[in-house]
Amino acid sequence: MPARITALAVCLALCAAALTRADEPYNPYADNEILSAPLAADGTIRWGTFYKSAAMQKTYERLWELGACRNTNKAITIPVQENKLVVDRLPESDFNGVVRGTAGTLAGGMVAFVDRGADPAHAAPLVAQLHPAGVSQVRVVGSVPVAVVGSGMTVRIRATADERGRIAEPVSALEIVTPPADFIPDDVRPGHLDEIVGTVQQRRNNVVTLRIPTGRIRRLTLTLAEDAEATIDASRLDLVAPGDTIEARGRLWSGDGAMGAGTVFASQITVTKAAVAAVPRGPRTVAAQ
Repeated sequence: MPARITALAVCLALCAAALTRADEPYNPYADNEILSAPLAADGTIRWGTFYKSAAMQKTYERLWELGACRNTNKAITIPVQENKLVVDRLPESDFNGVVRGTAGTLAGGMVAFVDRGADPAHAAPLVAQLHPAGVSQVRVVGSVPVAVVGSGMTVRIRATADERGRIAEPVSALEIVTPPADFIPDDVRPGHLDEIVGTVQQRRNNVVTLRIPTGRIRRLTLTLAEDAEATIDASRLDLVAPGDTIEARGRLWSGDGAMGAGTVFASQITVTKAAVAAVPRGPRTVAAQ
């Protein structure tokens, strides 16, 4: 399975290399497709070529560089062509199920899940593959233990801050969010009950420091209430866990080189968090990276 996991990454690496070899002789064993932007004008994701066997592709690339293959032996050229899969030609379908596990990041990460209609105890999982350029849409929603809130996360609260950036009233609810790239939060207005969006800079037990990107007050200090609740509506693969439910849209490949019951080249996924018991809070310190 590790070789299969790297197949798409190898594909993109070879495509990128093709851009730098424009003046070299044509290599029929290389992927000479010039990849354009990962998104088409209408927003459709472009996946390019997927190698069913990354090892085979590497072997023929190496033989070409050594001068051993010159596109004359059909016993070689036919398998090379059959090893390539143009993902964009596969139809898009909808999937839903229960998460088994995750790996990686939003750029090229994966979510393994069991189809809702399958036996969770015995079925091989499908694997939702995110685009390496990070253009797959990922949304995670639901309730999470407040203990997961840590440095680097963007959160939204409703609170009143004073002139020194202190919030006296314990905060009982916050939401982990992923604002749009061009989002500019409102300035913090001392003495006013406002919706405040900031990035967690530090957390020590229940005391949280937020960094605010605009306005006169750029740093807020708040205390989480003992019964504080946290929700999420964000693009964060790191907060997806086994037992969550997933809805995905993508292009399924279940032939050679597929992972598990099939690889879903996902254009979008929505994960709903499973209900979890409250996590006891013990002493902890989370400093900003």
